[in-house]
Amino acid sequence: MEAHLEGVLAQRDTWTAAQCSIDRAMRAIGNRSTLLLLREAFYGARRFDEFARRVGITEAVAAARLKELVAVGVFERQPYQEPGQRTRHEYVLTETGRDLLPVAMALMQWGDEHLTGPAGPPLRVTHHGCGARVHVEVRCDAGHEVPLAELNIAHR
Repeated sequence: MEAHLEGVLAQRDTWTAAQCSIDRAMRAIGNRSTLLLLREAFYGARRFDEFARRVGITEAVAAARLKELVAVGVFERQPYQEPGQRTRHEYVLTETGRDLLPVAMALMQWGDEHLTGPAGPPLRVTHHGCGARVHVEVRCDAGHEVPLAELNIAHR
């Protein structure tokens, strides 16, 4: 093991992750149906029936998960009404929800790189403005790409 990582592991034993941000995030969005609902929102879904149908979950599960996502501020319910129909609500991503795009993209990227067969990934995500492939990476505020071995993790 590299000396830097040994130092991080030694430091890790001096503090607990009682208020771990990863734990809190997983409690809020960390199950399959919730992440797939987010996927559909990023693809443009807004209405309840779209979410349930596209994710392939029961209406009861979709309702429960969407309610949880509204409660944590990922979605906002907005009323709409089709002519001659009762008022219903659609689910619109908030800024908090849009901030989850890199998370979803990172999971997609990892799945594309490690879980696809010989046919390759089913989708290709590109930048509309230039056509280049979109990918997620870890960078510091100075713009450097930061590999795992160069991360410093410290308790505040």
